[in-house]
Amino acid sequence: MASLTDPPKESFRLGMLIYDTRYRSLTIQIVALFVFMIFAAWLINNTLANLAEQGKTIGFGFLSDPAGYDINQRLLDYSSQSTHWRAAFIGLLNTLLVAFMGCITATIIGVIVGVLRLSNNWIVARLMTVYVEAFRNVPVLLWIVFTMAIMIETLPAPRAFKGENPTANMVLFDSVAFTNRGVYIPEPLFSRGLGDLPVLPDRDSPACAAPEAGAPLNDSCGVFQISLDLILIVAVLAAGLYGSSRIKKRADRIQNATGDRPTTWYLRLGVVLVPLAIVLAILGFHLGYPQLKGFNFSGGTYLRNSLIALWLALSLYTAAFIAEIVRAGILAISSGQTEAAAALGLRSNRIMSLVILPQALRVIIPPLISNYLNLTKNSSLAIAVGYMDITGTLGGITMNQTGRELECVLLLMLVYLAISLSISGIMNWYNDRVKLVER
Repeated sequence: MASLTDPPKESFRLGMLIYDTRYRSLTIQIVALFVFMIFAAWLINNTLANLAEQGKTIGFGFLSDPAGYDINQRLLDYSSQSTHWRAAFIGLLNTLLVAFMGCITATIIGVIVGVLRLSNNWIVARLMTVYVEAFRNVPVLLWIVFTMAIMIETLPAPRAFKGENPTANMVLFDSVAFTNRGVYIPEPLFSRGLGDLPVLPDRDSPACAAPEAGAPLNDSCGVFQISLDLILIVAVLAAGLYGSSRIKKRADRIQNATGDRPTTWYLRLGVVLVPLAIVLAILGFHLGYPQLKGFNFSGGTYLRNSLIALWLALSLYTAAFIAEIVRAGILAISSGQTEAAAALGLRSNRIMSLVILPQALRVIIPPLISNYLNLTKNSSLAIAVGYMDITGTLGGITMNQTGRELECVLLLMLVYLAISLSISGIMNWYNDRVKLVER
């Protein structure tokens, strides 16, 4: 009776790394990794050698030197005697401000235009088509410069608001002034504020000088200060939104169990607004209005025309692309969904908001992330209208003054990489939250 035995195992040979499909892919990856590491080492060594020939060394100590230049639009206190580090931080905040406002505005406009492009009204649909094609096919830099030119040439100068018979007037109960220098709006103030919290204290700064070693720092000390009033308001608002979401989930459970959905809009609105109103009243919230003094306005919040031009141009330009994304996402949903919702008696606007758009989000969000990233990176064109963002400060004046091209460019790349990865992470998390779950 013959017995079956397993065939002998083949011994490993070096040739198997190339000819055996079990090892070939791993071999290629390892070789490619070594080639990349050799190239990176050569590039770094060549860069260091060239810097040494020019008498330069890589270092970031220049960030602690006085900047020596002013920044026209800023969210925090800054002077020409501040450090390059603070100037770069102010520029970063300006970049984030434009990116945040632009993404929100572009999304709102893009969704509206995308939906209207599918309207049965021929005139409305064609007007939206003209808007999309006009903005998509003209470089965004031209739109930025064009918007800036319109604001400078069409809006009145501050002196037009003076005199017994002024040629220009403030709007919204004399609280907002549109001028060719920018827009002046009311400023939120607190008569019983909690003060500011210094962050990242710097004892080398004059504002941080302590009378004795080990003594507490001044209240104004720190690379920047966070308003305690703002922290309290954000905390109360976040708590209110959380309570509103809990009320909504409870209404959903009742609807799933009984088929009837309770009316909760007044509860959800009250749990957000009532605590917020109480906190504002306790802090003594009031508005500081801009007033014309001399040849310019003082008081209130000043939005430079460069900021507004950049914000509007980037928003309208990006909204044209988002509109096409929204339109494609809506068209990707089967027409049977619309017909079924209409058969249940839903109106057109309810069908769009409750049935079509929630399903279209899985198609819309991935390309929407790319447009958010493009808007953020396109904000580096701010230098064309004199808006000082991170590129204008760290990658512009600071780099020219210090001659630290490599360090400034590396920092700029890291900043934009961090911003882009943060936006991608947030949007991917939101995409996971809203995507359809198959049962």
